[in-house]
Formats: sequence, structure tokens, C-alpha cells
Amino acid sequence: MSEGASDLSYEQATIKVEKEAQFAELKASIERAFSAGAVAKMLKRLDSKNTRIRDFDSVLEKQVIEHVDGTLREARKTAKGLYQELTVTDQGQMREFYLSKLEAVDPALRHKFKKLFQYY
Repeated sequence: MSEGASDLSYEQATIKVEKEAQFAELKASIERAFSAGAVAKMLKRLDSKNTRIRDFDSVLEKQVIEHVDGTLREARKTAKGLYQELTVTDQGQMREFYLSKLEAVDPALRHKFKKLFQYY
């Protein structure tokens, strides 16, 4: 290993979002769903729907995000509809964002709903 190589750190490349309005709206909705006041409600909803939190397609299909996010519901939009409007690369970035939010859920809630967080 050359000198100074240990100082290098990984930085994820930034990919430009193409459908900025839809991306921002869905991202804000996911942030609200994972907020301290809503995340427990979302986890209960996932549990009642027998849906694992990492299964983003099922979360979208079962309208879990709009169930806990009144702003999206009032706009008469669905998370799945916004997601489907995104380009494939935007969708990939949104999945990554969603997964980063679920990894940040409070450990006590993760333990309480451990079945939802299990890997298949």
C-alpha cells in the first residue's frame, strides 16, 4: 500500500435527477413517513399488511406511505404513481434513499418490529 492511500475515502457519484418535481415530492413524502411522529404508525401498518420494510415494491403497492403521510393523501397522489413517473435511474436513487431512511429507524422500534426488518 502506498503512502497516503489510507487517506482516500469512498464518495458516491452524484447522478442528476431527471424528474426533479416528482422525485422531490416522493422524497419529502418518504421523509415525512419516517419522521419521529409517523414511523411507528407506518411500521404498524406494514405489520398489519404483513409486508417487510425492505420490500419497497410492496410498500408502494399497499399504499403504506400515503397512509401515514397526509400531505400526499391530500394531494390525491400515490407514492407508487410518483415512483412510476420517475426514470429508471431516478427510481434507483429513490430506492437507495428509502433504504437509507429505514436503516436510520430508532433501534428500539427496529427491535419491536424486528420481523419487518428481517432479511429474507
